[in-house]
Amino acid sequence: MLLTKSCIYALRSSVYLANQEAECYVTIKELSDELKISFHFLTKVLQQLTKQEILKSYQGPNGGVKLAKDASEITFLDIVQSVDGSHVISECALGLPGCGELAPCPLHEHWSGLKTGLKDMMESVTIAELAAKRNIHLHSENADEARKKQDFFEIN
Repeated sequence: MLLTKSCIYALRSSVYLANQEAECYVTIKELSDELKISFHFLTKVLQQLTKQEILKSYQGPNGGVKLAKDASEITFLDIVQSVDGSHVISECALGLPGCGELAPCPLHEHWSGLKTGLKDMMESVTIAELAAKRNIHLHSENADEARKKQDFFEIN
């Protein structure tokens, strides 16, 4: 899979938050418990999203996190680039430095078209669309196990 565990958790958290009332902050503990993600690991992921202004955070007794803007304005690509960076869809598939049109690697011709399609898909899919699917696997205790058995990020 192209996406790191941090990115997958960021996507799952964003989808969860999109399904909450817009004005309400959700505690990191609630997110951690509901999504079955380590509290400390999730805290670091959410800090990245807050730093990139995908989330707003509020400290204190009623503190937590919420989406910084409407879920329809946040794309799959926004989350990926906030957590994993833009290199995920721009680097050589083999990780070779200098790979490009002038000095292509053996996979360049194939990967070039795929990454364009992948980027287009990530730009067009919003967190609101993902949230509307209400995927049962997002909240599954076995979400990580189910993900390991899949060969791709399944949206349905």
